Amino acid sequence: MKYTKLTLITLAVAALMTACGSKDTSTTPTGQETQKAAPVVSIVTAQAEDVDINNTFTSNIEPFATNNIVSQTAGRIVSIKAEVGQKVRKGQLLATMDDVNLAKTRMQYVNDSTELARLTELYKIGAVAQADYDMAKLALNITKKTYHNLAENTYLRSPINGVVTARNYDKGDMYSMTQPIFVVEQIQPVKMLVNVSESLFTQVHEGMEFNINVDAYPNEIFTGKVNLIYPTVSATTHTFPVEVICQNTDQRLRPGMFARVTANFGTNHHIVIPDIAVVKQQGSGEHFVYVLQSDNTVKYTLVELGRRLGNRYEIVSGINEGDRIVTEGQVRLKDGVSVTVK
Repeated sequence: MKYTKLTLITLAVAALMTACGSKDTSTTPTGQETQKAAPVVSIVTAQAEDVDINNTFTSNIEPFATNNIVSQTAGRIVSIKAEVGQKVRKGQLLATMDDVNLAKTRMQYVNDSTELARLTELYKIGAVAQADYDMAKLALNITKKTYHNLAENTYLRSPINGVVTARNYDKGDMYSMTQPIFVVEQIQPVKMLVNVSESLFTQVHEGMEFNINVDAYPNEIFTGKVNLIYPTVSATTHTFPVEVICQNTDQRLRPGMFARVTANFGTNHHIVIPDIAVVKQQGSGEHFVYVLQSDNTVKYTLVELGRRLGNRYEIVSGINEGDRIVTEGQVRLKDGVSVTVK
């Protein structure tokens, strides 16, 4: 049994020494590198086409006219005839004030009318001096104007067709002249004031059409026209105000809505390429594309973007018509790298 154990130990030591002395024949010889395959890319040929020159401006919708309904003098409000949100017509009665002063003036008006009629008859037969007759006519004229003025300030009416957007007093309140009793706004039409770049000053004209988009109706386009062009350009912003009106016949556009107002200023013949071909340079805000060269290498090329046209970009500068632009595989690319085209 001892002989058997000694033999096994001897054989194990011999096998271990043989293993330590052998060489690894599976390693790659020093200095040899595996050649990498060229990146595979897809390309598209840059083509030019007519691109609309559309400029979009932001604005808030405003009423075409705003009227503050007030009385010329302080007094008690006898009745309220309208509520906020109510549509009113021009001339419609909105509120009635205390009419004590109006009643006194009406009586004076009647008396002055009667007196002038009496003096007129006497004047015709020469029984009244010219001065007295003229004085009576003047007195009646003053009383008449006073009466009509008081009537307008006692029976408060809407001067426009519109919507009541504010009511600041109730029936029986003492009107203190600190704020209007009503605010009435004309919302048919509505208007927007946009600031247009001075470079477009000669291209904007009265009656020019603008498209209007509002967040409340995201899938609809409303049409407006230039109603007024301000004659001066701001020295600070180098823009000039333009008033655009929209008829708003259905009255769905309301004051305060945020609006995007767009107008067409002609066309440009520019390169248009797929948006997936454009890469944004991190940290700089610049954009670039890879242009395939004749030797199947790619060139890193900065471009200036114009408008986004769905899933394409207008290219203002940087590449030419006919250039072959990489649209897939940009992740593995850098300037001068050889590629394989699909």
